[in-house]
Amino acid sequence: MEHFEQLAASIEKGDSANTKALVKHAIGENIPAQDILNNALIVGMNRIGIKFRNNEVFIPEVLVAARAMKAGLELLRPLLGEGSIDMKGKVAIGTVKGDLHDIGKNIVGVMLEGAGYEVVDLGTDVSKEAFLEAAQNTKAKIIGLSALLTTTMPYMNEIIDTLKEADLRDKIKVIIGGAPVTQTFADEIGADGYAPDAASAVDLVESLA
Repeated sequence: MEHFEQLAASIEKGDSANTKALVKHAIGENIPAQDILNNALIVGMNRIGIKFRNNEVFIPEVLVAARAMKAGLELLRPLLGEGSIDMKGKVAIGTVKGDLHDIGKNIVGVMLEGAGYEVVDLGTDVSKEAFLEAAQNTKAKIIGLSALLTTTMPYMNEIIDTLKEADLRDKIKVIIGGAPVTQTFADEIGADGYAPDAASAVDLVESLA
């Protein structure tokens, strides 16, 4: 539909004001909120994701597009009731204990939200107990661990062991990423997947969800 294409293009451009105006118009045309989300907002963010993967746009453009998408999503939520929009699933992400880097994690979160996932961002310097609590209480089926320091990478293994001890490992998928992290390391600690960048993280979650 024309409404959907205009909205997707607005998200892609990162035009929050126009996105809000178009969402209001679509709502006025009695287009279902779920259709607006799936066929316009997510489509626009997916396009940005592809461009980001191909180095056609960079982090600032992704963040601006995400801001536009959130502006539209804020208008849709009240129509269906808070939290009742049918997202694809829930993913909990965090930078592991001892590591305060968050740019990469934040971009992954933005890209996942743009792809239609609900993201629980645990922040930085996150303990294994906090990851365990997230696994127990948030209903997230996937947990993403980030580390930018080689000294904090081993803590990822401790988190996986903690999930095993709580008999949750078979119920939760664990993915890892960060500059020093490799597929070899992911295999060594028994992670379910490794993503070298934010766009790949979305693909990985899609394959595991």
